[in-house]
Amino acid sequence: MKFITTGIMSALLACTGGALLLVKAAEMAGLPDRELLSWFFAVYVMGGLLNAFLTLKYKIPFAGAHSITGIAFVGSVAANYPLPVLTGGFILSGLLMIVVGSTGLFGRALRFVPKPIIDALLAGLLFSSIWGMIPSAIQLPLCGMMAAVGYWMIPRFVKFLPPVIWSLMLGVVGLLLQNRLPWREVAAMPFQLPTLIMPEFTVFGLFSIAIPLALLIMSNDLAVALASLKGHHYDPPVNKAMAASGVAAMAAGMLGGHAANVGGMMTALCSSPEAGSHWRRIGAALTSNVLVILFGLFAWKMIGWLQIMPAPFLSMMTGIPLLGLFIHSVKSVVRERKLIIPTISTFLIAALHINLFGLSAPLWALLAGVALVYLRQKFVNRKGGLQDEA
Repeated sequence: MKFITTGIMSALLACTGGALLLVKAAEMAGLPDRELLSWFFAVYVMGGLLNAFLTLKYKIPFAGAHSITGIAFVGSVAANYPLPVLTGGFILSGLLMIVVGSTGLFGRALRFVPKPIIDALLAGLLFSSIWGMIPSAIQLPLCGMMAAVGYWMIPRFVKFLPPVIWSLMLGVVGLLLQNRLPWREVAAMPFQLPTLIMPEFTVFGLFSIAIPLALLIMSNDLAVALASLKGHHYDPPVNKAMAASGVAAMAAGMLGGHAANVGGMMTALCSSPEAGSHWRRIGAALTSNVLVILFGLFAWKMIGWLQIMPAPFLSMMTGIPLLGLFIHSVKSVVRERKLIIPTISTFLIAALHINLFGLSAPLWALLAGVALVYLRQKFVNRKGGLQDEA
């Protein structure tokens, strides 16, 4: 039964921190409950169906729902754009993934944007969420302390759950011990069908939303998933998985969802030897995907509980799932000392949310980072040529 436990843990990665991040992003965008429910349905049901389809078709354990790095990015720009423009950007990001997957351009496209630059962009986007955990922990000290114990201490001794899950569970316990959860204020939402959103396709949406979002999904979700599958002795259909994620993302975008894709950590977990033999890993992936679909279908029952959580608690709980990504990204930035000026510039522009001429900070951060990388390369080549002439 270990494969079932693995599948449950995989689903929890998407249905805990990912759900909290989604609620926070929807609040930033000022969305009413109807659009929020549609967003939940889009990313969880479409994402679960996509990964279940890929698992059954290729007999390879694919798992996922939506991109956590993607929703962190969307949360940072959601307040700047109306829903139709956001929706247009989401659909265009899926179209970009289809083009990249269909043409085999994934590797070549990423070579134009060095991985340390993408990591610096991600670290900058996540910085405000990570920094916001500090005042929240001060306001809810018991909750913050227990969440920290769950993240840093318990996984050293108990290995069957990842640090994020321990931290979330103990954080909730800390909140209950402080009697800060207003049980009687839970508003029961009526069941509603997902809502089709009329998209608005704009140049700003393409450059400020679609391109950064597609890059984050491809590099931090799909690349991680495909690399982990290869590391676990599978031969995944790279281009087909990319294109299928693009199709699912476009379908989710029509319902207001930011993404539906193969998940990096979820696939890595379900495809690992810890899940058991080959067929048990398939079972782990299917368990994860079924639970993700059910979570999307019953979001109308869940969202009310998420919305009654105190703001400091939500700030902590949305930061915790991103902490590992932030630390990994910062390590990647520091490791590449040759690119320290381009990566720091990228990080600062993204972290300071510098928006100019209607274009969002992530685009400016990417442009600045890539430009500095190529200027540095040109300078190094020129310097080498002068030394050769001497």
